[in-house]
Amino acid sequence: MEEYPIFLGSEIEQPEPHNAMFHVLPVPYEKSVSYGGGTALGPNAILQASWQLEEWDGKSKPCDEGIYTCEPVDCSVAPQQVIDNIAKATADIIKSGAMPVVLGGEHTVTYGVIKGLRDAGIDDFGIVQIDAHADLRQAYEGDFLSHASVMKRAVDMGIPLYQLGIRAYCEEEMAFRDEFGVLYQDADELVPNRIQSIELPEDFPQKVFFTLDIDGMDPSVFPSTGTPVPGGLDWYQTLNLFESVAKQREIIGFDIMEFAPIEGFHAYDFSASLLTYKLMGIVQRNRY
Repeated sequence: MEEYPIFLGSEIEQPEPHNAMFHVLPVPYEKSVSYGGGTALGPNAILQASWQLEEWDGKSKPCDEGIYTCEPVDCSVAPQQVIDNIAKATADIIKSGAMPVVLGGEHTVTYGVIKGLRDAGIDDFGIVQIDAHADLRQAYEGDFLSHASVMKRAVDMGIPLYQLGIRAYCEEEMAFRDEFGVLYQDADELVPNRIQSIELPEDFPQKVFFTLDIDGMDPSVFPSTGTPVPGGLDWYQTLNLFESVAKQREIIGFDIMEFAPIEGFHAYDFSASLLTYKLMGIVQRNRY
């Protein structure tokens, strides 16, 4: 298996797992992408670029909580086995008392993470999703484990879902939202009105897993994704929306999905790495 660098390895040494709040889990899985490819290269690019980060994120030092970089998940096997591998790795992180920070890979990876949270005994949690796409299709191109169906799999498991920044969906997905009570604030509301925070309903679970698809952000910020859609969130709006959730609920983990590096444009690798670290900082500052 390809050797991956540790996150922020220019500044910190790899801690013992039990001394780290954040466990970074690389998952270079890519099978069902339907437009541009390259998401399998995302985790390594983010880890490589993290060596250019400062320890101080502008407000605090997330690395003070400990950042442990896990071995990448084996994605060379059949899709269902990949999901099981992701679930086991995630469950192991949770059982160790740490927080999974998962780097994808296509968005199907999140299904494995969700299964892992359940396998670790976390039953009552919700998902907040930033994405350009609803990902609520029953199947896409006949594949029930498609990146376009990952949130449908989550809702089928009975997990409450709040979607942010969606701007590409089909009629099937709109009908499913209404039928199953999926909460949402789409990009056509968030972006023109420059909305920086959301208020979760009182009955939304107290524990939240946050999944961030890079294409949820505008292509002017991140063209480095397989299915870019104009009209997305900007840098600060994304951070502020995440923080508004962190202020209301306990973030039990998050992921960065669908980052596809563009060869020769290292700015995007660095941006994805900084985004990961900024989210760690928000969790750190709102955890106590």
